[in-house]
Amino acid sequence: MQLQGALLGAVCARAILLAILSIGIAISTEDTHARTRETVAKDARLAGDRGRTRFIADLSKKVDINVFSLADPYRVIVDLPEVNFQMPPDLGTKKRGLVTGYRYGLFAPGKSRIVIDINGPFLVDKAFVVDERPDQPARLVVDLVPTDRMTFLAKLRDAKSSAVRSIPQPTKPAVVASDAKPVIVLDPGHGGIDPGTAGADGTTEKEVVLAFAKTLRQRLEAKGDYQVYLTREDDTFLALRERVEFSQRKGASLFVSIHADSVPKHTTEASGATVYTLSEQASDDEAKELAAKENFSDAIAGVELPSDRDEVVANILIDLAQRETQNRSIVFAKSVVGEMSPSELHRKSLKSAGFRVLKSPDVPSVLLELGFLSNSDDEKHLTSEEWRAAMAEKVGAAIDSYFAKRVARIPF
Repeated sequence: MQLQGALLGAVCARAILLAILSIGIAISTEDTHARTRETVAKDARLAGDRGRTRFIADLSKKVDINVFSLADPYRVIVDLPEVNFQMPPDLGTKKRGLVTGYRYGLFAPGKSRIVIDINGPFLVDKAFVVDERPDQPARLVVDLVPTDRMTFLAKLRDAKSSAVRSIPQPTKPAVVASDAKPVIVLDPGHGGIDPGTAGADGTTEKEVVLAFAKTLRQRLEAKGDYQVYLTREDDTFLALRERVEFSQRKGASLFVSIHADSVPKHTTEASGATVYTLSEQASDDEAKELAAKENFSDAIAGVELPSDRDEVVANILIDLAQRETQNRSIVFAKSVVGEMSPSELHRKSLKSAGFRVLKSPDVPSVLLELGFLSNSDDEKHLTSEEWRAAMAEKVGAAIDSYFAKRVARIPF
């Protein structure tokens, strides 16, 4: 009986092992099929001259594309299903014909985008994808020809009027119970097709700010006093307006947009953190230039830029109804700076400018530049888990202090 039991146990064990192996094989096969189905882009190039410029990208298989144009600045946008871009480094930086450069990346979950910058008015003469062949990959082709601005704008109007466009409804702020925990929205800047600035060692802004946001969230959630949300959890692009609307939907009590700056090599070396608040007039030229660069993030990713009347809030400081929100933003900014040592701060640590991502009428908002990726020491800090944890502790302490004052009803 014992022998029979042992044999039966062995048979059962073998059956279980075979079942596990078969599941493993099935999973492995499924992963292999998934990788096979994945679209890969391995190269791209430009051909032609100012009379006709052609953009070509090599793909592992044929895909559907959607191509449209944008003005001011002139751009061609190519939307396609999610693509694994395995391009050579520094691709897209050389000019040719009508094209001044191009970039590519993830635009949204399941959706990739190629943005081609054009040096003047143009028309998309042809845009198509040819099937792969045994001796060559599938090829995405976009042919561009020059035109005048009036013709370009007329074509743009025709394209917009023929498209089915839904009217977006105003964002409704979340209703938050009076005894609910404060809601904090952390906004890691850039993402996806928009990498932000880059360090000498190739560190991208989008990577380090997302890593810091997750570290800060962990610190805040450990206290159990807050509800914490990130505008993006992965390497996905999010337009500036979407970030603001996200914070309003969550009923945010505080919005912190997180970035890492850089300066041109020929300028004076800069380092340390800076905290920005919103203002109609920039505090200095450096703040003005940074705001212009950050506000250009949407254009980099191929988002149509809003006109002045489409801004989330126009002339926010002139409107007396927004003064309290702005004052609270300044109080929090000072609290963040107060938690840091002089060696951790930029020479002028409190600044203001017209950052579009800070233009929420009812949510105190700041933009925190953690440091300068153009500075080798700052780049090392930004990629260090230990440094991120220490910095998150200081920003977290500033958040604790800010809400402690609110609970105590200390006037701002």
